[in-house]
Amino acid sequence: MVRAGHIKVRIADAPFDPHAEARSFAETFGGAGAIVTFLGQVRDEGGSVEALSLEHYPGFTEERIQKAAADACHRWPLDGALIIHRIGRLTPGEPIVFVAAASAQRRAAFDAVDFLMDYLKCDAPFWKQEVSEAGRRWIEPRAEDYENKARWKASSETAES
Repeated sequence: MVRAGHIKVRIADAPFDPHAEARSFAETFGGAGAIVTFLGQVRDEGGSVEALSLEHYPGFTEERIQKAAADACHRWPLDGALIIHRIGRLTPGEPIVFVAAASAQRRAAFDAVDFLMDYLKCDAPFWKQEVSEAGRRWIEPRAEDYENKARWKASSETAES
């Protein structure tokens, strides 16, 4: 099991360098057999998105994400995990989320990152608003996001049987 000190959650109100974050994470967990990273960027849905605005509830959001990361560490043998999520106004192409996991086993690292992204898409307490020429609209998880997340409940029930 990963010690709490090896799980880092950061809510960033300024841009971050995903390459520097990946390098630093790899240096910290250089002895791991596998390091998996995921970078999410603001999409430009057909050229109409001007910006994405994200808000959160300080303290609570970090606590909830930390709890999801701890859950990932109980499910898979991780050496460490890092989650960075932006808030504020972001434009298309800007990094919005970075998730990394280190483990002796590649499948554990891949699954942990996938699990954490499904949590961030569906359950993390962020309020997202898309800004376009047509105006503003709130962004909610899609049906496929919830379907992806449901895999983890099914896999945990299978493991408990």
